Amino acid sequence: LALYFHIGEREEKCIIEDIPSDTLVVGNYKVQRWDLHIRDFLESAPGLGMFVTVTSPTGEVLLSKLYGPQGTFTFTSYISGEHIVCFQSNSTRFAVIAGSKLRIHLDIRVGEHFLDESAIQAKDKVNEVNIRLEHLIEQIHHVTKEQDYEREREEKFRKTSEETNSNILWWAIVQTLILISVGIWQIKSLRDFFIAKKLV
Repeated sequence: LALYFHIGEREEKCIIEDIPSDTLVVGNYKVQRWDLHIRDFLESAPGLGMFVTVTSPTGEVLLSKLYGPQGTFTFTSYISGEHIVCFQSNSTRFAVIAGSKLRIHLDIRVGEHFLDESAIQAKDKVNEVNIRLEHLIEQIHHVTKEQDYEREREEKFRKTSEETNSNILWWAIVQTLILISVGIWQIKSLRDFFIAKKLV
């Protein structure tokens, strides 16, 4: 996931990442500050840091740390689900005058293990094959975890669909019974009315 977004200097912005359990997540970000004179974003925002907070689906805080104007944060998910990643600048200006816009460039990589190219360039071909094989095994484990997580989500969705269908069926039966009861009551009321008026 690579994106950028704008926030105010005192504003908090959060994104939601759906992550399988036991998965390493690496995030890289860079902050740019809006310059009123040149009417553009400066290449960097020196002196400005970012509070990064990561919350698990159960509300447990996995990471809460102050970083510089650009940095890398990592965390490992312990349970699968929607993790909330929040950013807020450490601007000390009062909220009234902190109207400057910030642009956050964000790149989040889920479950990726990067190959060390310097290790690959080793002269020993056996070592090179071993390193590449270990990297492939890590990638296979990550794909397996992703598939297991997708199966869990599909099972939850199927159960929800079945429960909804069951509720709809019962509601239709209840509606039919109510309509039949109202119809019988109306027929009886009309019959009693006609008998009282001696029309039948």
